[in-house]
Amino acid sequence: MWDFSIGRALGMMGKTWPFIAFRMVVYFGIALAYVLVTGVGAGIGWGIGAMGDEDFHISATAWGGGLGFVLTAGVIYFLREYILYIVKAGHIAVLVELMDNRPIPDGRAQIDYATTVVKSRFAEASVLFAVDQLVKGVLRAITGLVDGVASILPIPGLQQVVGVVRAFLRIAVGLVDEVILAYAIRTRSTNPWASARTALVLYGQNYQVMLKNAAWLTVFTYVLSFVVFLFMLAPAAAAVWFLPGGWSAGGFVFALIFAWAVKAALIEPFAIACLMDVYFGVIAGQAPDPVWDQRLSSASNKFNTLKDRAAGWIGRGNPSEPQNP
Repeated sequence: MWDFSIGRALGMMGKTWPFIAFRMVVYFGIALAYVLVTGVGAGIGWGIGAMGDEDFHISATAWGGGLGFVLTAGVIYFLREYILYIVKAGHIAVLVELMDNRPIPDGRAQIDYATTVVKSRFAEASVLFAVDQLVKGVLRAITGLVDGVASILPIPGLQQVVGVVRAFLRIAVGLVDEVILAYAIRTRSTNPWASARTALVLYGQNYQVMLKNAAWLTVFTYVLSFVVFLFMLAPAAAAVWFLPGGWSAGGFVFALIFAWAVKAALIEPFAIACLMDVYFGVIAGQAPDPVWDQRLSSASNKFNTLKDRAAGWIGRGNPSEPQNP
């Protein structure tokens, strides 16, 4: 059914426990910030609402909580480059070392080591973020190029729901962009744009294997996240109880946030480790297929942007095309 090893992925998770702990601190810190700032906003709204009638009181409390939630979301949006650069890419760096049987430090030193590796491949957070955004766009184009996509998953009657499957696979592709970034780290490329281009071509020419495994992992990820969401409803409802005047939608929203934190901190890195295992296994010994390079050039402007930036890159070292591992 799938080509990854759950046991190996769990083993890598265990060996990178400092990063798992770091991810938990970051993502649960974000979840806590949502709860606290929303609570403060609801409190301010509750205080202002006390000057009016009951309807105004309820409305002001709801508006205060909503504005607090939106404010937190805005701050997180501006921190997204840092989170990708330090948390996600850093964890990928140590996972790559483990896959190649290289020793990695333990404890806090593991995080410092990973940060150094990422900085050596991507000069700054903005470069990594720009590469990641272009990669996501090209991955969506690859999914659109796939003909007979229903044949990827051997489920009877699937031909009748091809549109649904295509939408599902677009979600599944969301797990793949970090695997493409892993390629640049593994190949020791000094040109992040060129390595992303090569990795995308290799992904395209192996799309059936990659999409099949990404689809399975997406199912696992969202099923587990839903289970976590159900468990989080009770503590989320308790958190809402402390909000001034109550916030009827708060329990559901906070449960979603807590479930997202667990997904980002624990479930997603497991899925990424599985996909890295599949990707590096399937591309071993392969060279980029010029036919797929041309297909992507024709189908995606973002891929052409990658090629242009690869040609013009002046970074640390020579902007040469990365070699296959």
